[in-house]
Amino acid sequence: MTPSATTDELPRGALEGWLRDHVAGFRGPLRTAERFAGGQSNPSYRLDAASGQYVLRRKPPGPLLPSAHAVDREFRVMQALAATPVPVPRVYALCDDTAIIGSAFYIMEYLDGRIFWDQRLPEITDAAERSAMFDSMNAVIAALHTIDHAAVGLADFGRPGNYMGRQVARWSRQYRASETAPIPEMDRLIDWLPERLPPDGAPAVVHGDYRMDNLVFHKTEPNVIGVLDWELSTIGDPLADFAYHVMCWRVTPELFRGVAGVDFAVLGIPDEAAYVAAYCRRTGRERIDAWEFYMVYSLFRIAAICQGIAKRALDGTAASADAAAQGAIARPLAEQAWSLAQSLGG
Repeated sequence: MTPSATTDELPRGALEGWLRDHVAGFRGPLRTAERFAGGQSNPSYRLDAASGQYVLRRKPPGPLLPSAHAVDREFRVMQALAATPVPVPRVYALCDDTAIIGSAFYIMEYLDGRIFWDQRLPEITDAAERSAMFDSMNAVIAALHTIDHAAVGLADFGRPGNYMGRQVARWSRQYRASETAPIPEMDRLIDWLPERLPPDGAPAVVHGDYRMDNLVFHKTEPNVIGVLDWELSTIGDPLADFAYHVMCWRVTPELFRGVAGVDFAVLGIPDEAAYVAAYCRRTGRERIDAWEFYMVYSLFRIAAICQGIAKRALDGTAASADAAAQGAIARPLAEQAWSLAQSLGG
């Protein structure tokens, strides 16, 4: 995990005092607080202190959309998953006192590993290693979706019933709240999706944003050692969660860090059918019904998220310098989603 340049936006004196009082084993001084590059939602920082390295993840300052930037939910779910097969960083303490640094935050373990932003993995020279990394990524999300959420203390982590209906309504509201210019395809999808909802499946813990760049891989081995960015996690339909992850097979590298159009055999990356089959085998499914609906929904959802990024860029509260560019892809994603919906009888 590589931070960007040192930043002075955190009040280190107040933060160090809080860390000393709330993080077991912490010893000052707090030497540096470096913000990690990337990330459109909750800014994250690597803290270097006498007792070691930590990560601070906070809500961004300024006006925020309802239910967004839920660092308290991130903290709770990672704490609950600590003893499960899903690799998560250890979490130390949560602070909801905005007087300390200006917004709520939590402290977690710093994982010394690798994060990859390009899912073609150009940094990896061996196709077999690339294949093993995709297999590890598949195994982790399958493990997440087979955890007994009640047994780990997450029985009340999400509302029961009508998950997909509530999700479509939520992202429709989020899109409307951040709309900056008309996107006709989003209007059509907002009408189309509620009329074609699949039946509710067995609920599971869902990550909500399971992508390669939210995973930490071992420094030298092709294994996932940590899943990050649990802001959108809840109890819901695991197939929607998995489809959102697999959406990268439908979008090009240029559009949204996807793998559509690459030479899978040469790179050692499984094609979509093989990747879905591996997940089904690991979760005990024969197939996934309504798969293309889930893909339409996933494209719609990421378009709504990107529109939110665009709005935050205009408002000056975006967590990343390239927020405006990320927001600009909402329209082509919506167009792709509506095209797929039409092929299904839209």
